[in-house]
Amino acid sequence: MSTPAPSFEQAIEITAQWLRLWEEGELSDEVLADRVSELVASRDGARGFFVVSLAGDSPLMDRLPEALVMQLRAAGDGVVDLTVRNLAMSTAMAMHHQRAGDMTQQAGSKRVTSRCTELLRLLEPKSVKTRLEQLLEAVEHTRGEDVAFLNRWGYDDEQKQAITASIEAIAET
Repeated sequence: MSTPAPSFEQAIEITAQWLRLWEEGELSDEVLADRVSELVASRDGARGFFVVSLAGDSPLMDRLPEALVMQLRAAGDGVVDLTVRNLAMSTAMAMHHQRAGDMTQQAGSKRVTSRCTELLRLLEPKSVKTRLEQLLEAVEHTRGEDVAFLNRWGYDDEQKQAITASIEAIAET
């Protein structure tokens, strides 16, 4: 009998606990990667994992252990999709915070953008390319499924230009 997938809120709590144990050396990279693979198998689990790991203070996403990268790659398109969406949102929010004069929040958003960029460079290249092209189509030509995503958050032209630059930065190595 399988356990039900965690809610978004449960996934946040679980991830925070696991990252603390990992940082304290009580969870190996491999054990953490195995647990994360179970979490990212559901959309809410993956969302909770990324909220904590991308935006939090844990160094996990700055170090990206090989075992974790392998599990995130194996998780497939759902992880790619969430990472691309986090890239877009953090890029746009960095500009929003800059305009508001909140340099602390801007730095946090830029850190999320950087973490997403690095992760996308390590995920399955064809899947990443396809997903980024979809986002670019919405940003530059107002076509595709991501138009609703962009409109929901009300990104302006300058924010969309920044998102385009973030997408292009992934191809640069």
